[in-house]
Amino acid sequence: MSYTSLAYRLPRWLRHHVLHFETEIAGAVTAFAASLPAHARLLDAGAGEGQYRHHFTQLRYCGIDLAVGDAAWDYTRLDALADLTALPFRDATFAAALHIVTLEHLPEPARALAELARTLAPGATLLIAAPHEWEVHQAPHDYFRYTRYGLAYLLEQSGFEIREMRACGGYFRLLARRLLNGLQFFTGGSRWLLFPLAALLLVPPALLLPLLDGLDRERNFTLGYICTARRR
Repeated sequence: MSYTSLAYRLPRWLRHHVLHFETEIAGAVTAFAASLPAHARLLDAGAGEGQYRHHFTQLRYCGIDLAVGDAAWDYTRLDALADLTALPFRDATFAAALHIVTLEHLPEPARALAELARTLAPGATLLIAAPHEWEVHQAPHDYFRYTRYGLAYLLEQSGFEIREMRACGGYFRLLARRLLNGLQFFTGGSRWLLFPLAALLLVPPALLLPLLDGLDRERNFTLGYICTARRR
């Protein structure tokens, strides 16, 4: 069982404290949905199980994925099954797009972003989230991690202009996350016997460390980035 699975069982307020990146993404998606006009066409590129679909009930939502990331996921709610480097849509089809923690899973990210740009109308907005310091996940389809500069370069080369990019937490939130990640090594079989001791050692400092995060103003140590870009 992963740390994230355990964390989702916590009370809501505490879950928001320890799952900072996920919470920031959820808030960004909510705000993004509210900023779009009703009935606009929106592409969720890398939709997975469609976990963000409910935010866009007033829009013409289209979720697309290659459906190879996680064998345990339910991909039946997808609107289309396709490679993001070869989207089955005409030019300028969508008024906005969502691309959430998917870019790291694409072996050709520049091609995928160029395809997104092609299918977006001029002036359309893209909300993208990408990890910077993150564990390997959905192996073997996990290829890259991004600095703010690498992400900006890829977007600009693909026809986007950056409107806003922000780091999701700094060094102390990252350190807290890594401490809590350690709980996964004490689950399963006889290892559960050591779980209470591991929790006693790891959880208290992990809950306190985020309170110091304001000390890291440069945010060079971060879990990831959330970026809003505009199709040129």
